[in-house]
Amino acid sequence: MPKGPRGEKRPADVIGNAVRVARLATGEETEELAPATAGATLGKLGGQARARNLTPEQRAEQAKKAAAKRWEGQR
Repeated sequence: MPKGPRGEKRPADVIGNAVRVARLATGEETEELAPATAGATLGKLGGQARARNLTPEQRAEQAKKAAAKRWEGQR
């Protein structure tokens, strides 16, 4: 059985998936999601703390570098 992005089980066929979505929408069935891993939680907290500690000038510089890197191959 295929798994979704968070590890949830999903039917492989289209009709089975449609039935599952309908049951979820009507409340006949509930979908239990796996909790976030400790690494994901701590990584998110670290990124937020880092962003709080940057000055607006530092954030602007990082944004410019990131944008230049994204557009580098498309020129």
